[in-house]
Amino acid sequence: MSQLESFDSIYTRACERKGGPEGLEALMPFSFSVDELMQFSDAELLSALSKQVFQSGFVWRVVELKWPQYEQAFFDFEPAKVLMLSPEQLQQRASDPTLIRHQKKTQAIYDNALMVHEIALEHGSFCRYIALWPEEEITQLWLQLKKRGARLGGNTAGYFLRAIGKDTFLLTNDIQGYLKAHQLVDAGLSSQSGLRQVQSIFNTWQQQSGRSYADISRILACSVGDNHL
Repeated sequence: MSQLESFDSIYTRACERKGGPEGLEALMPFSFSVDELMQFSDAELLSALSKQVFQSGFVWRVVELKWPQYEQAFFDFEPAKVLMLSPEQLQQRASDPTLIRHQKKTQAIYDNALMVHEIALEHGSFCRYIALWPEEEITQLWLQLKKRGARLGGNTAGYFLRAIGKDTFLLTNDIQGYLKAHQLVDAGLSSQSGLRQVQSIFNTWQQQSGRSYADISRILACSVGDNHL
């Protein structure tokens, strides 16, 4: 494994590519505080989670346009109400032409409603569980969502967290390429050991910079490759 590049060096390179500090800072994503995250309802988080599942591998704009129909078809994503749907009712929604015809992703709404319900019973609310999870161990939250939920592997869990404002970095193609090119990880990026190595790298940059993980992730992406943000 090679020596870790300083965050200052990464930031300087990103500024050079994005027209200076002002241009780079304008590209930074948003992150909410714990108190702000706690204002979400579990229904809102289930909706955001379900939307991300549908957007994975699909045209995002199409999903956005259809989402009001999903809110109506799934009772505003109230977990208890979603869990009352029968297999036949789920099948009807998976075949509904006003929605997206995808049996497995439609089933995932139900399966993830069950996850949200179970975590709420354990932690008071799913929202609380997400909000209080420490960012310095964010990859473990990715793994928990993947393990307990449905169709939340790859970057899906990370993109869900980013969408709701939970501070997280992402493993985009540019960032994966950087980690591999600099030989910073000696395990698969989807493995437990690989993710722990990546978490340690981002923790070091966070300590050096004092910035959010979302900012660090965006700045690193802007410093290399094709800038897939």
